[in-house]
Amino acid sequence: MSLAIVEHIENNIQIGAPKIHSLIDGFLMSMDVKNNSRSTYRRQIMPFFEWICEKGYMDNLSSLNHQAICSYKEDLISSGKSSYTVSGYLTAVRKFFCWLESQKFFPDIAKNVKGLKKAKGFRKECLTTDQIKCALEAFDTNTQEGLRDFALFNLLVRTGLRTIEVTRATVGDLRQESGEAVLWIQGKGRDDKDDFVLLVDETLRPLRKYLASRGPLSENDALFASTSNRTLGKSLKERTLRGIVKKVLRKIDIDDARITAHSLRHTAVSLSIKNGASLIQAQAMARHSDPKTTMIYFHNHERVKCGAERFVIF
Repeated sequence: MSLAIVEHIENNIQIGAPKIHSLIDGFLMSMDVKNNSRSTYRRQIMPFFEWICEKGYMDNLSSLNHQAICSYKEDLISSGKSSYTVSGYLTAVRKFFCWLESQKFFPDIAKNVKGLKKAKGFRKECLTTDQIKCALEAFDTNTQEGLRDFALFNLLVRTGLRTIEVTRATVGDLRQESGEAVLWIQGKGRDDKDDFVLLVDETLRPLRKYLASRGPLSENDALFASTSNRTLGKSLKERTLRGIVKKVLRKIDIDDARITAHSLRHTAVSLSIKNGASLIQAQAMARHSDPKTTMIYFHNHERVKCGAERFVIF
């Protein structure tokens, strides 16, 4: 590594100093991604700089090499982080060093450092029908907040919506398609609201009751609004939404890291398949771009239903 390169990095990469943030900003702004993705990359790249500072590489940047990146990977694994988290952190590091090399700031020492294999199946578990019923019975629907939370939980578990899709929804997204009530949504990675979920009567009634409790609304009003003084009327944040789900689950004695708001999506898809939905129908509801993703649900369902273990009889 040339002395000029080392001196340049020493002058620009300083943990906690404005220069490092300026360098990271340059990297992030070079990426053709949405702002949310930039925020994710920023969060994923910062632990690396903390690590190289802790390991003393900042005092001798010429020793920062491919093997150091591999050591960082091993430390991430030994820290107990999931394969998804480790792979995300390494992706950010690879992209960062690729950008550094393109700017002639630093060699791409992270090239060919692989992430971890993704876990087979899903990380989140599903709720049983009894658990769903218990959760819905646990809401106090005598208040506007209770009506909101009931309608929200009910919507998630019956349609398989993602939390981000719910936070983007407005009152005007409630429409009709072929004479049936639907909710138009802006899906994951999409720029427009170009898909919808069907709202059956059991989904629509609680939603209408909640909206009626809010009084006159415009099409641009949030479908699920905050009731706190500071953010009154604004759309619920994903963190708040997840908290609502966790709160009711704990209320019915379910406090498991594997059962979250995203579990309601898995539950909806799994129940639709269990009750007879075809691959095409389930894929359309889940809005999976690849049917192979939906097929995982079918495989899991058949694996449990027809498991050979049932034939191991003594």
